[in-house]
Amino acid sequence: MTIPKDTKTAQATFGTGCFWCTEAQFQQLEGVLRVESGYSGGAKPNPTYEEVCTGNTGHAEVVQITYDPAKISFAELLEAFFLAHDPTQLNRQGNDVGTQYRSVIFYHDAEQQKEAEFYRKKVNESGAYNKPIVTEISPFTAFYKAENYHQDYYNQNGSQPYCYYVVKPKLEKFKKAFANKLKK
Repeated sequence: MTIPKDTKTAQATFGTGCFWCTEAQFQQLEGVLRVESGYSGGAKPNPTYEEVCTGNTGHAEVVQITYDPAKISFAELLEAFFLAHDPTQLNRQGNDVGTQYRSVIFYHDAEQQKEAEFYRKKVNESGAYNKPIVTEISPFTAFYKAENYHQDYYNQNGSQPYCYYVVKPKLEKFKKAFANKLKK
């Protein structure tokens, strides 16, 4: 998607486990202009998927979201983030285990940090989960776009067993929860 030059944009970078699920979910939201799967939070420049999967690079699988803040706020993206996965699971989501699958918000500025910390506390105190929130909140340093075959994965591979049995149910739950914020 080409973003019009006069559109003011912002970025959010979230890790919620497997980026295939998260990418498919955030693509649905009005005001989200682009979602790219990739890696963030590690020390090695330009890691490959195979390197990240070892858990030795320090990177998390993330999505980098380019959005129009006039149409969707960072707070609304945080609401979607906390619904998109289980933020009480340390270094895992379901059967995906390792630090690369950690729940993490990489903030791009002080305002995002403040909002992320506020929202994490709010969700933790709400009782929405019966265990404490373990979501890491860290400064954004770099984003490394994942290999092309990871981009737009669900839309390209929806009939694959993982997509059908894991991504699709999560996506349907997400769409139901955000029915009033979905793209037309």
